[in-house]
Amino acid sequence: MTVQNRGCTVAQHYVCASDEPGDQHVIYYDDQGPSYHSHIDAETRWLESNDLDTGLTDLLMPDAADDASFSTLLKTGRDDFDFVTESNSGERLRHIGEDRLTGETVEIDGVPLELTEFRLRTFAADGQLLIDSRGQQFINREHGRFYGGTEHSEDWTGEVTDDNDSPVTFAFPGDAGFASTEPLFDCEMQMVTFRPRRQIGAS
Repeated sequence: MTVQNRGCTVAQHYVCASDEPGDQHVIYYDDQGPSYHSHIDAETRWLESNDLDTGLTDLLMPDAADDASFSTLLKTGRDDFDFVTESNSGERLRHIGEDRLTGETVEIDGVPLELTEFRLRTFAADGQLLIDSRGQQFINREHGRFYGGTEHSEDWTGEVTDDNDSPVTFAFPGDAGFASTEPLFDCEMQMVTFRPRRQIGAS
């Protein structure tokens, strides 16, 4: 599946036969080429993410205090999570947050989506709050994953960022635009920051 997003990105979603059932991958392309890869499981846990520009890789650590659970979100309308990732640079980050279904539904390019609201706080190993984010995303139950939306975040320096990487079009095998790696929307805005929250972990 190919998804064109706001914010000058296009996403290629795919599965690998050697993975566990329900696992999914996505590679994001910006106007400079492939920039980000992530691997999630059937519960949308953030198993692995790779910054293709810097070579930085983050892996989910075992024994989370509260694993992210897509099935819990669907059953109860809310899911809380608290887990740790470790990068190949040795940095450990703790991610604490929640996802909540709002009860609203929309249809984008023929795909039915449900709206969610989220809060995510990311902490350093010493407990310092690094990033505090909140916003709105989309889910599709059949696809078993989150899609981007609007996000407001503030980091430890006080810098504030507002992003919108909402989906605009969906293309499946045989559709026009399937497998395209050229982003189409908002590229004239020269977006320079892309941080797909859900692709660090639970995207």
